[in-house]
Amino acid sequence: MNNPQLPLTYNNQSTDLQAEIQHSFIMRVYGWMAFGLIITAMAALMTLSIPGLLMAIVSNTFVFLGLVISELVVVVVLSRAINRFSPAVAGLVFTGYAILNGITLSIVMLVYTDTSVALTFGITACTFGIMTLFGYTTHRDLTKMGSLLIMALFGLILASLANLFFNNSAIYWIVTYVGVLIFIGLIAYDTQKLKRMALGLGSDGQMMQKASILGALSLYLDFINLFLMLLRIFGRRR
Repeated sequence: MNNPQLPLTYNNQSTDLQAEIQHSFIMRVYGWMAFGLIITAMAALMTLSIPGLLMAIVSNTFVFLGLVISELVVVVVLSRAINRFSPAVAGLVFTGYAILNGITLSIVMLVYTDTSVALTFGITACTFGIMTLFGYTTHRDLTKMGSLLIMALFGLILASLANLFFNNSAIYWIVTYVGVLIFIGLIAYDTQKLKRMALGLGSDGQMMQKASILGALSLYLDFINLFLMLLRIFGRRR
């Protein structure tokens, strides 16, 4: 998601008005993100309560891969075609993604104890809160850091795919700890990027709504991936 060029009218606004616009937009983003996390948790719990569906996901590789591919497709579609959607459709697509992700993540509840999942979620939430506050309040430009983090993320993905074949425990833990650092940094970077983007949205209410959903998707993905990385460290297997 690229930051739009700031219109001159917004560059001439008072600092207080700019801060109000940014705060309103970020709160809307957080609202959508929280909604997505709640939907994901509900979908995961519902999947656990349906043994047939859970068994199909666990025992059938094609079903699991189908869910993962569907999630990737939804993310790409929402990211690339957001301007073609109405806010209502964009919201439905985001909700659909949260449901799909919840169904997929239900497997986590089978592998790790409920207590360790809850503890890791709490650690993730606290870390997210600290880093998003830093990204929102810092006067340091995080653009260069963000570019490096995105390149590192691609390297992390390649290393993870390679380790599917090597199954090396050292690579596994390197990927885990590096992944934690990457997603912690991305939370701050994405928050600052969204804060700056808010001023370029103008008074277009529909654009503001769609941008808040897309922004929520970015932070949602940061949160979920950080949670999964931390779960490798703090999670206790059944």
